Amino acid sequence: MVLLVVMAYDCYVAICKPLHYSTIMSLQRCIGLVLTSWTVGFVHTMSQMAVIVQLPFCGPREIDSFFFDIPLVIKLACMDSSDLGVLVNADSGVVVVTCFILLLISYTYILLTVLQSSKTGASKALSTCSAHVTVVMIFFVPCIFIYVWPLNITWLDKFLAVFYSVFTPLSIQPFIH
Repeated sequence: MVLLVVMAYDCYVAICKPLHYSTIMSLQRCIGLVLTSWTVGFVHTMSQMAVIVQLPFCGPREIDSFFFDIPLVIKLACMDSSDLGVLVNADSGVVVVTCFILLLISYTYILLTVLQSSKTGASKALSTCSAHVTVVMIFFVPCIFIYVWPLNITWLDKFLAVFYSVFTPLSIQPFIH
């Protein structure tokens, strides 16, 4: 998600500040943005893992999923883990909502800039932006169905998890242009 925010920031700079793009998106800035993305992902995952590995587990130790999905692992604990489930969801929710708000801000600025530009420039900018929005949708829509949708349909959850885990990292953007 953070990498998608970085992509949106890159798109924002390219469209809203095209003459300053090479100065703003220097090699150091790009490396910093990628390192920030990796750091946020690592810290978020490790903070949840630190809590999970200390849970007492008994009985079956298998989850019906392709991935190590933390909410499913919490359900295997031999204790009332409802509070922990709320904590994990809140922690994930903060990351998701923050990323989503940053994406909305970036795309709002882009849209406002595009509306003020020439028709040719607007068309080109919207073409670039639509690729980014498509990648964001491919990531967020399946996540919403898996983690927010009240129905628990295992085969559908598995399909959607593979969909957003495989297609988003493949960087579909070149195929969209």
